Amino acid sequence: MKIVYCIAATSNSGGMERVLTNKANYFAKLGFDVHIVTTDQRGMASFFDLDPRVQQHDLGINYVLNNGRGLLEKLFSYRVKQRQHHQRLDQLLHQLQPDITVSMFDHEVSFLYKIGDGSRKIVEIHFSRFKRLQYGRRGIWGFIDQWRSKQDVSFAKRYERFVVLTQEDKGYWGALPNIRVIPNANSFVPTSVSDLTSQQVIAVGRYDYQKRFEDLVYAWKEVKATCPGWSLNIFGHGPLRDSLQRQIQSSGLQDVVKLREPVKNIEGQYVQHALLAMTSRYEGLPMALLEAQACGLPLVAYACKCGPRDIISDGENGFLINEGDTSGLAKHIIQLIEDDTLRKKMGQEAKRLSLQYAEEVVMKYWLDLFDELHVKA
Repeated sequence: MKIVYCIAATSNSGGMERVLTNKANYFAKLGFDVHIVTTDQRGMASFFDLDPRVQQHDLGINYVLNNGRGLLEKLFSYRVKQRQHHQRLDQLLHQLQPDITVSMFDHEVSFLYKIGDGSRKIVEIHFSRFKRLQYGRRGIWGFIDQWRSKQDVSFAKRYERFVVLTQEDKGYWGALPNIRVIPNANSFVPTSVSDLTSQQVIAVGRYDYQKRFEDLVYAWKEVKATCPGWSLNIFGHGPLRDSLQRQIQSSGLQDVVKLREPVKNIEGQYVQHALLAMTSRYEGLPMALLEAQACGLPLVAYACKCGPRDIISDGENGFLINEGDTSGLAKHIIQLIEDDTLRKKMGQEAKRLSLQYAEEVVMKYWLDLFDELHVKA
């Protein structure tokens, strides 16, 4: 079977890129002919290691160059780039002749289903139904977010299968006949688990509006007052790094809160920490929660759309906190810091629950879906 995945780039260190890399590597090891088509790779290497049998093709569209432009200029440039993208992807797919082509709900989602290369078309989304509405923008940009959110449903309907990550998110899309739920798999099989004795809390994600790390930094003032020996490490990068660093400095937390660069071997970091905290405004199925619980860490997270409710059984492998409740966030972090027995009990339950996201379990769903479509071809 020949499979093509479409994504903006594999050079980013995000969860979607990690998931795609893992899936491509898995299928390549099964003997599938796997190709990844990008638009914005710009000569950079993949952040995560790809099996050498996976072939990469960059179309050189570079949508990222639109960032920072004015509205009218951006709209005109985007239309030009969409035409280029459509033409180049159409040509490549006719050349490759794949059995299945998968959109990661990126720039090609608006036209991939129209390309008549003979492949079966799937779209998968790694964010919640409400992603575009959770930027909190107003005015003309808020109107555009509303319009694009409606367009997302229109596009999703046009694919033979539309894959979401959680049952919660499935309900938000309505009664689409082509919708399927397939969660992310664990990114790795840990060689060890945390002994939960280090006085460190970990958070992982991009420094941007979505991840809302400013709430975690704010809550840490209360954590420091009660548990001064504990520290917080936030692994990531992004546009709000300087703002977060200023907040850390102005709050007098520079000795206990550190912004760390992303690392490929994130497993090695999880096992050196005692619990994970997450403060996102929205997710799809957060890899940080899956990875941390696979390493035996208790989880403390905002109950945002979507994912945390699917992964965290409140009071069993962690705590769910109402969005924006920084006092509740600090309270439950402190509770886990001070109660060694509870921390270890939740860590053991996290490890047990992680087995439902084992790679072999999740990838069987994909194999069944591919077989279903391929048989009908």
